[in-house]
Amino acid sequence: MAKKENIKKLFDNIAPDYDKLNHILSLNIDKSWRKKAVKEIANENRALDVLDVACGTGDFTIEIAKKCAAGSRITGIDLSEEMMKAGRKKIQTAGVDAMLEQGDCEALKYSDESFDRISVGFGVRNFEHLEIGLKEMQRVLRPGGKLVILELSVPSNPVIRWCYKLYFLKILPAIGGMVSGNRGAYEYLPASVLHFPPPGKFMSMMQEAGFNDVKQKALTFGICRMYVGTK
Repeated sequence: MAKKENIKKLFDNIAPDYDKLNHILSLNIDKSWRKKAVKEIANENRALDVLDVACGTGDFTIEIAKKCAAGSRITGIDLSEEMMKAGRKKIQTAGVDAMLEQGDCEALKYSDESFDRISVGFGVRNFEHLEIGLKEMQRVLRPGGKLVILELSVPSNPVIRWCYKLYFLKILPAIGGMVSGNRGAYEYLPASVLHFPPPGKFMSMMQEAGFNDVKQKALTFGICRMYVGTK
């Protein structure tokens, strides 16, 4: 079974408990990371076409929709229909104008140069073929448009890194497994962070995919990183 099929099945299975566990296990710090990223995305007073890739249950999608100028078109795309079912309910409750569509992030169904902004919140490490996913996002981005990625990262400080690995590799799977009944999913999630390319390598991959002015910013001691590139 291809990695993306496994990913779809994994997130379909944990969708009912995902939001609750995500905020508990991140100590709600993820909310502050999204707010910082949204400032990079919704930084103009004109209406924007925004694609939120690997949107999951729509937290990032909703925050973007809240801050973008009136008339903006916000679209989320994800492999997992079960995650998006939860996201659609949240969008309705939040009262924002956004839609979620099922689709493959490595074979986007949109025309070339369709979006002013593309965001990915904690999902790019789940791409089966990262280079293809980056090139697809570059393809559907308009000239002058911006890609903003949030992704978990391994801290460089050795003391913080030791604590981080203890929490991610031991405590998180135990709690996640106990609450969701799927320990394997919460063993995969931290392992995927450890196997993600380091910042320098990932920035090079963004540049090779056609992005310019690529930069990154470490957030909360490097637990999370924000990557930004333009077309």
